[in-house]
Amino acid sequence: MSAKKNKDLKEKSAKATDGKAGPDTPPPARPAGYGPRRVAITGMGTVNALGLDVKTTMEALREGRCGISQLDFRDVDRLAIQIGAQIHDWQPETWFNRQQILLYDKFTQFTLLAAKEAVAQSGLEFHGELGFCSGVVLGTAGGGLNTWDENYRVVYEEGKNRVHPFVVPKLMNNAAASHVSMEFGLRGPAFTVATACASSNHAMGQAFQMVRSGAARVMVTGGSEAMLCFGGVKAWEGLRVMSRDACRPFSANRNGMVQGEGAGVFVFEDYDHARARGADILAEVVGFAMSSDAQDIVMPSAQGAERAITGAMRDAGLNPEQIGYINAHGTGTAANDKTECAAVAHAFGQHADRLMISSTKSMHGHIIGGTGAVELLACIMALRDGVVAPTIGYEEPDPECALDVVPNEAREARVDAVLSNAFAFGGLNAVIALRRV
Repeated sequence: MSAKKNKDLKEKSAKATDGKAGPDTPPPARPAGYGPRRVAITGMGTVNALGLDVKTTMEALREGRCGISQLDFRDVDRLAIQIGAQIHDWQPETWFNRQQILLYDKFTQFTLLAAKEAVAQSGLEFHGELGFCSGVVLGTAGGGLNTWDENYRVVYEEGKNRVHPFVVPKLMNNAAASHVSMEFGLRGPAFTVATACASSNHAMGQAFQMVRSGAARVMVTGGSEAMLCFGGVKAWEGLRVMSRDACRPFSANRNGMVQGEGAGVFVFEDYDHARARGADILAEVVGFAMSSDAQDIVMPSAQGAERAITGAMRDAGLNPEQIGYINAHGTGTAANDKTECAAVAHAFGQHADRLMISSTKSMHGHIIGGTGAVELLACIMALRDGVVAPTIGYEEPDPECALDVVPNEAREARVDAVLSNAFAFGGLNAVIALRRV
């Protein structure tokens, strides 16, 4: 191509875009000296057994309402465990068309509905440059487990030799993240984190770090899970950590966890960007830390959990006395609850007796890879509304869990900073710190 033709082509291209980022134009280079940024939460959305939106869920958390009930799906009578925090009467056709339902596993459906609520609250539209500077990172452990379960039946039980051509894109763990990126035009970083029960916290921690570093201006983040199907529950039964009747975190008569399902999604945004556009800032993300026990595939370590707790406070520049509330991992198993209490007691010293620590899994169940995201709602409620969600089902004090677990009833209190704990099988720990604005 001649120099003249090349020049004419560049001028034509510049006029076509009028100096603005077009659909295939990369974002401009980050300004020199662009250092660590503050990170605001400007949107939140959820779907879970307590409610199909944030308002209903927070009302349930305030009231100490339990979302755990009798499971209702195919072959449930063959299960030893028949309770869970299931979203009953889920009607995907209310929100998605037939073609979308063929392509979206239930965990993706939950994610998209929660993401739409979060992005709508944020008021953001990802046009032009902002789309290139925004991304999505989500957590899940099982991904499209319902799709696996359905298609195993088709092949092994019904003897069919073909499955639907969308099975792979429907069940893959990154499906929800990919569909969220396409729904909103998020052209920046997009990926999925799978670290069992810590998946959402790890995902939100990565989102926080990307916005803080300037690698992204906005990140849509959180997590989801939809394991409440025959194969999902049957697999968990084998671990013998499931309760047959209720989730009672920290209570001496606790007898195991109860699974839930759902999603929590948030908009993490550059704080200055949010303020400049007049956004309602729900809370500020100020710290994150993660650790590995490197010890046992299922048994938790108090030392590993403590390192993540103290690391999050250190990253946030907070001292123990500034933390008013911890949303605990609090699964209701004998091992987890006493280990977590030991970690908190050691990390906070004398201040541990003045902390409020509750497990909302007692209400919405253990949502596995999505649980940390739904639990972040309780943290924001404590900071923004001054209401600390309770640990319901608490019946008997346990000397090994001798902390203020906010038993059975919500509590009004001014809270300036909180932690949200997540400790996963494999010894993977992730703790997020938030501050009131």
